[in-house]
This record gives sequence, structure tokens and C-alpha cells, in this order.
Amino acid sequence: MKHLLLLFTLILSTQAFSQNNAFTFGEDLIFSASYNMSGVLTEVAQVKMETSKLNTNSGELMRLKVTATTYSSFDSYFKIRDLYESYVNPKTIKPYLYNREIDEGGHYKFVKYNFDYSSRTVKALLRKKSKNFESGFWDQNFNNSFSNNTRDIISTLYYLRTLDIKKAPIGASDTFIVLFDNKEVKCSFKLLAKETINTALGSKLCYKLAINVSGTSIFKGNNDNLIWLTADENKIPVYAKFKIAVGNGELKIKSANGLKN
Repeated sequence: MKHLLLLFTLILSTQAFSQNNAFTFGEDLIFSASYNMSGVLTEVAQVKMETSKLNTNSGELMRLKVTATTYSSFDSYFKIRDLYESYVNPKTIKPYLYNREIDEGGHYKFVKYNFDYSSRTVKALLRKKSKNFESGFWDQNFNNSFSNNTRDIISTLYYLRTLDIKKAPIGASDTFIVLFDNKEVKCSFKLLAKETINTALGSKLCYKLAINVSGTSIFKGNNDNLIWLTADENKIPVYAKFKIAVGNGELKIKSANGLKN
């Protein structure tokens, strides 16, 4: 499931300053995740994206929360309970704190990033289950430097929606960096077309984008990893197709509430 979420983010970046006019507190997006099982695309899980407000002593933050959960009928096959969350500036979507907790088929991992912009370092915590059950968990701590505009996976996903994609010509491409598993991953996108597709929200004109990732074997094929964002002020991700090392599948939006525009 982590690859499905990574797919959502590996699309677009810019060095230009961008203000958030695409979403606000209280947005709720729900997706179905399907996987190719014996040649048949089968709906196996739900992905939910939520925004909420957090008041702190230093100001207001936006909590970006993404969860992935297999349906109960598939839990015995491969149970997934994943949580991703990023706490960001609500206008610039700059991240300050990121948490990732995955539980997939008995494999558990917790990752925490604290972004320190004064020193341009990330204090990272990695927690895994010990092979010796009695000893519980083991922790590793890291201090990583990060480049300008490097973001975690979730804040990157939401940041994409703030960009003025309508100004990009068809065929345009760009690169950006996502901090994932304590590594800066270099990614690129290509705007393939504007395309109208049928969704649970109705017929939508969308930006069709292809994703490429350098230095990793996660994604397979040429233009086989695609995502469609609505070509409006909300820029909702409504559909995605992915081809990864362990198979292929798709994500489809089921509902969208609390939209800003």
C-alpha cells in the first residue's frame, strides 16, 4: 500500500512559491484501491484523505491524514492498516512534523520526521518490531540534511494541488524531491494530456500525468504509472493506474466532501 501512496505524490514540483487555494480544513476524500489478482482487478481496500485544524502555541497548523485499510474480507489474505500524517503550514503546505505507521501482513514500521528549517535538518525516528517478540520494538534515530523544497510524501501530495498546472504546456516535464524512508528520492513528471474521464463525482476534465522515479525499482514500464487530477481549482486526484514490482492496479475516487471550491 505504501507504493500506492507514493504513486500519488510522484507527479510535479516547482521552486516557485505557491499559496494554497485548492483545499481547506474539513476536506474528506475516499478512494477504492484495486489490485490485479489472477488477471482480474479486485477491489481490496479503502484509502481515505482528511484535513483538519490544529491550534498550537506558535500558530495554526493543518493536519493532513491518509489512511489505507483492507476490507475485512481480505484481512485474512493480507491485512493492511496504514496511517500517514503531516502537520503543515495551511497556506504554504510546508511540513513541520510527519508520522508514518504501517502494519501490512504483520510487518510493522513507524517513521517520524521533525523538520528543523533553521538548521535545514530532519530529526528522524525509525521504529520496527523486533524479531524477538519479547523484546518488543527497536528504535533508530537519524539526523538528515534536506534540500530546498524537499517534503514528506503526504505534504507533497497536497502541495501539488496548490500549483498552477494549467500554465504548463502538454509535454512539459519537471523534477522534484520527496523524503521517503530517510532518503531523498528524485522524481519527475510529464503532462501527457487534458482528458475527460467518468468518475464517481461525474464526468471530469483532468490533467493526465505520467510519473518516473530515478534510482529505484518501485515502478515498472514506460508511462504505465499515471494519475488524473481534476482540471479545476480543487485539483482532486480522481484516478490512478500503477505498475510496480509486485503487480498492478488502480485507485478510484468514491466520494469528496468539504471541497474549498
